[in-house]
Amino acid sequence: MKILILFLFPFVAFAEMEIQRQQMIEVIKDYGVKNKSLIKVMNKIPRHLFVPSHLKSKSYSNRPLPIGLGQTISQPFIVAYMTNQLKVNKNHRVLEIGTGSGYQAAVLGELVKEVFTIEIVTGLCIRSRKLLKKLNYKNIKVYCGDGYNGWPKYAPFDRIILTAAPPHIPQLLIDQLALNGLLIAPVGVGHQQIIKITKDAKGKTNRSKLLPVRFVPMTGKAQD
Repeated sequence: MKILILFLFPFVAFAEMEIQRQQMIEVIKDYGVKNKSLIKVMNKIPRHLFVPSHLKSKSYSNRPLPIGLGQTISQPFIVAYMTNQLKVNKNHRVLEIGTGSGYQAAVLGELVKEVFTIEIVTGLCIRSRKLLKKLNYKNIKVYCGDGYNGWPKYAPFDRIILTAAPPHIPQLLIDQLALNGLLIAPVGVGHQQIIKITKDAKGKTNRSKLLPVRFVPMTGKAQD
């Protein structure tokens, strides 16, 4: 009997994860994100692989979770909301500042041509790079370093997303945004807002506020 229980346990755990993932998807839809391609991707990606083992049972709950080294993985709705606001397509090249767990990069990797993601915390960067490679994301490049200066080598980018909050959006990132590009970022100290910046065909930018949020602060040069 003990052998049978041990044999069945992985299947029971897998089934439970599938149920939780479906519940996560329903919550995202209830919050107003209806993008079918995005929903399909978030229903596909095993979010539980991006959180510490002791938190796997909570990996699909709609709340941020600690991932170590003072960082968090954003709640599923925020990932869905910000990705939806990016309005990406399969031809886009996207820069992400703040790889963290790698989950947001994985979501983008399913939706766009290339993802370039930067993480300042070396331990997280190495961990995420290994996981994304293990999951066979060949279109994601991970760089360990300060994202304040962007990644000039691969600029310009059709879309830029920040997953940590700077006091203000670095001009260098705006400069690396392609014409007709779009940037999404949480901005502020204490009270934060998700800010959207668009750049038109002539290079003129426009910004608007979208949603009050709370993110970990962007570290490195952003705090100078």
